[in-house]
Amino acid sequence: MEILDYAFMQRALLAAVLVGITAPAVGIYLVQRRQALMGDGIGHVAMTGVGLGFLLTWSPVWMATLVSVIGAVLMELIRWYGRTRGDIALAMLFYGGMAGGVMFINLAPTGSNANLTSYLFGSLSTVSESDVTAICILAAFVVLVTLGLRRQLFAVSQDEEFARVTGLPVRALNLLTAITAAVTVTVAMRVVGLLLVSALMVVPVAAAQQIGRSFAATFVVAVAIGVSVTIGGTVTSYYQDVPPGATIVLLTIGAFVVLTALATPLARRRARAQAAADPAHDPAECAIPGTRKTTDEVGV
Repeated sequence: MEILDYAFMQRALLAAVLVGITAPAVGIYLVQRRQALMGDGIGHVAMTGVGLGFLLTWSPVWMATLVSVIGAVLMELIRWYGRTRGDIALAMLFYGGMAGGVMFINLAPTGSNANLTSYLFGSLSTVSESDVTAICILAAFVVLVTLGLRRQLFAVSQDEEFARVTGLPVRALNLLTAITAAVTVTVAMRVVGLLLVSALMVVPVAAAQQIGRSFAATFVVAVAIGVSVTIGGTVTSYYQDVPPGATIVLLTIGAFVVLTALATPLARRRARAQAAADPAHDPAECAIPGTRKTTDEVGV
């Protein structure tokens, strides 16, 4: 294929595959925790890291990772102790992160403003070998956490009180989820962009829930959707000369619309069939993807 003849496209496609795997893998836990917009907040904070990277002439990816992790930990601390004013503190953190990024970029050497756009909305041609190395390392961490601790993370995401009673370290697992989400944002920012990464963490999961009847099935389908749209968006961006981040997000939303249209009549047929087989069964109790179940029921 012609597209693979170019080194920058080889790097971009590799990064796209890794992003397609990691974003939904973390996003499924955020959706279960009803923190779908957490990725968006971390993306705002990561802007400060990118700006600092340009200002200090250090890798923007690694600096953004450091700042994002700090920001994610602060978000969790605010969630624990913020109480009624927690939303105000989070808002200041988000907007402060964006303002800090803009300020540091303007203080950085000439030419950084143009580079910032590639971090905000994604870019194919600017993914360097050092970026790919960083993305591979960070993606490996995300995959190890989301798969290796899937039972524990699922239990905490479903019911923190129950998880605490069973002896799980709830606060430590919440912090780990937040840190993993922060790492995922920095993995995805070179392909999707900081301002759009949250969509790739949430929409594939929402799409997969339309047809997945267990947590495990939803996880697999969400990752499959993520990989498909990131590759499709990257290839489309190359041939049509359109922004990769926007293309990927629009393809993801398209997948959600299609799966929703297919899932609705199927769910009705299953409900009717089950009601006919068991007249005493309440159709409202049919399994709906995304509802709360134990780990044994959902096949984690």
